[in-house]
Amino acid sequence: MATMLPLSIPKLFIFSLLSSFSVILVTGEDHSYVRTLDRKLIGLKKEKYSHIHFYWHDTVSGRNATAIQVVPPASNFNATFFGATYMIDDQMTAGPELSSKLIGRAQGFYTLSSQEEVSLLMAMNFAFIEGKYNGSTITVLGRNSVFTKVREMPVIGGSGLFRFARGYVQARTYTFNSTTLDATVEYNVYVSHY
Repeated sequence: MATMLPLSIPKLFIFSLLSSFSVILVTGEDHSYVRTLDRKLIGLKKEKYSHIHFYWHDTVSGRNATAIQVVPPASNFNATFFGATYMIDDQMTAGPELSSKLIGRAQGFYTLSSQEEVSLLMAMNFAFIEGKYNGSTITVLGRNSVFTKVREMPVIGGSGLFRFARGYVQARTYTFNSTTLDATVEYNVYVSHY
């Protein structure tokens, strides 16, 4: 037995050392891929709050349509056109007339997302082309219950001057043509950004 003791102590020592090392690896957390940044180092200044007002023109009809159906509804018998999906490149203007000053384009898609009411899932970027906001975007993703007087959708981000944006938009139907399905919607965007 005396001869076995020296052999088992090194084995026990090595086993204990390896076990301890593996416990350290399992329980120890490596956060070397994450670091806290000073906001000034990435160009973030004091947070600002902005209100942006414009009119969104969704033209489904005619040769110059800005909303094109890319997925048909799930069933022709469904009154809400559930599942229909449209890609958009809608004009955003300063006034309610399509001929008023163009300030940007709403680009993205919307899908008719309810089987019981006319409700849209909207995913779009407000891409600004005017003044100091030229090249900046605000991203919106949310539910738009079309026949509700005022609809709110969240702002989930942005780029350019709207980097790290958050807030919400309010949409109100200004005009709707039930024959052509063309619409003009008044948007008020309330956003905080740096």
